[in-house]
Amino acid sequence: MPVLRIEIGAPAEVLQPDAVRAAVAEFFSMLIFVFAGKGSSMAFAKLTHGPPDSPAGVIAAALAHAFALFVAISVSANISGGHINPAVTFALLISSYISFFRSILYWTAQLLGATVACLLLRVATGGLETMMPYSLAPRVSCGNALIFEIVMTFGLVYTVFATAVDPKKGHIGVIAPIAIGFIVGANILAGGAFEGASMNPAVAFGPAAVSWRWKYHWVYWVGPFIGAGAAAVVYEFLFIDEMDHEQLPVADF
Repeated sequence: MPVLRIEIGAPAEVLQPDAVRAAVAEFFSMLIFVFAGKGSSMAFAKLTHGPPDSPAGVIAAALAHAFALFVAISVSANISGGHINPAVTFALLISSYISFFRSILYWTAQLLGATVACLLLRVATGGLETMMPYSLAPRVSCGNALIFEIVMTFGLVYTVFATAVDPKKGHIGVIAPIAIGFIVGANILAGGAFEGASMNPAVAFGPAAVSWRWKYHWVYWVGPFIGAGAAAVVYEFLFIDEMDHEQLPVADF
């Protein structure tokens, strides 16, 4: 049987040097990812005077996010595991690969990294107003957006488990950052024109906090957490044996 439980850990864990280094790595990787991803949408709007959700804008955003996430995971994989997403951290938490207290540390660093990236973009662009928070397109309901976020995040986290977490991954683990970046880019092409295709609560939180616009923001938390949890449960039950389950070494992700 697979292991599905939450390891609480100890409060003192958040003060351990390796945990602090991991949180700092998550902060900087999230900053890199959000700055490049959101910055690409802002630059596209400035250069073309068109909306970021136009066909060309969605393609540009998909490529920028895919490339940026590949780099963000690669540069932090040997320090924090390269989560770069509160939903990924949640999936690893409920699968007992990471403790609850370390998860809190990661979530804090991820949210701060996304917020600082958005603040830097606002300052660097002179307060450019195209950095809008994630929102729903016309005739797209909260239910529609929730389904998009659940399914897309399921695909993302399933890819994470298959290429980075599974003890039987073998040499496929080398391409984990590429595979994860690709699935995020593909999902943006699928859902970007409908509801922004966040798949990452921190990526949605940063623009919302800087612009202080929270309408429908709950969708970008509930959907990714449901999708991530479902992917963790499915992969653990179907493909990982309890005897193979082990605490995820930082250097392996």
